[in-house]
Amino acid sequence: MNAELPPVGFDPAEYRARVAHAQTGMAARGLAALLLTTEPEVRYFSGYLTRFWESPTRPWFLIVPAAGDPVAVIPAIGAALMRRGWVTDIRTWRAPAPEDDGISLLAETLRDLAPGPVGVPMGHETHVRMPLADWARLAEMPGVELVPDGGLMRRLRLVKSEAEITKIRAACAVANRAFARVPNEIRVGMGLDNVFRRFQMLCLEEGANWVPYLAGGAEQGGYADVISPAGPEPLVQGDVLMLDTGLVRDGYFCDFDRNFSIGPPSDAVQTAHATLLEATQAGFAAARPGATAADLFHAMDRIVTGGAGGSDAGRLGHGLGMQLTEWPSLIPDDHTVLEPGMVLTLEPGIETMSGRIMVHEENIVIRETGAEWLSDPAPSGIPVIE
Repeated sequence: MNAELPPVGFDPAEYRARVAHAQTGMAARGLAALLLTTEPEVRYFSGYLTRFWESPTRPWFLIVPAAGDPVAVIPAIGAALMRRGWVTDIRTWRAPAPEDDGISLLAETLRDLAPGPVGVPMGHETHVRMPLADWARLAEMPGVELVPDGGLMRRLRLVKSEAEITKIRAACAVANRAFARVPNEIRVGMGLDNVFRRFQMLCLEEGANWVPYLAGGAEQGGYADVISPAGPEPLVQGDVLMLDTGLVRDGYFCDFDRNFSIGPPSDAVQTAHATLLEATQAGFAAARPGATAADLFHAMDRIVTGGAGGSDAGRLGHGLGMQLTEWPSLIPDDHTVLEPGMVLTLEPGIETMSGRIMVHEENIVIRETGAEWLSDPAPSGIPVIE
């Protein structure tokens, strides 16, 4: 069962440091404030962790001014939880209110706090979590000037603090323990849907708060894709079972997978598995400060395709943290320079036969002298389920 896990949450000093870094970035970009509307961005500065974001009914806003502490503009139903954190200026309205769902209150607060351009994340991998009509209305209100944040939020979240890395390592440890139990919990003849259910139970038993992402497959000699829902088809001899989990522990994700052979693996499966581990090690060796995301792609691609440029999957890894996938992408055209504190996945894939692939994934953090494993690297031989 689950081992001892680190304390939940962060000390307020962690959030104050984040705000200070943001305000330095705002000054450099000429921004009077940041306006944030999505769960990870609001939580990044406030610590506001709740599953209530699953409901699309209510918008939520956090303003980080150029000076001073953040201000929450949120539905009244969320005020009690927000007060448990470090944010003290909490302005609420009774929601839902379709005619004016916090927009007038938000505009008033922006005018009070931010006489000038208000930065909003608008680049790749961002979105605005509010009705489009309300966004248009806010943008037209007197005294409100909404502009791109110039990549500030991406920059802030790209490099993790030691406290964040500890959270991600703890999430990885939960998945490590769950994966170690798979050979004793899964049997030939089980439906893949039941395998998925049982694995999610294992993750919860080992300390996950929830398991929002579980993908994989099980087919002869490999699998056709890695994102399809699990069906009732039973595991049979010769299948390769892959489970790819993105579980959450204290607001931070892990994201790595493991392959299992149902019965003795074929030579082709053993060779493919060994090649994937070799590619992962090559990516790990290349993951040093000053290298780029593209460098890691090429290091792995040379092994899995001979340098042909990857596959239709599009990338061989990505950033990881408060979200399952974050910036950067390990692709030939991403020249993001690696820095200490960046957390990444290494995810090479290989074709085992026509219409079948295998994928392997690990989690790492960049340190001053190279990379450090966050997930326990997979053993050299593919585990066998008898």
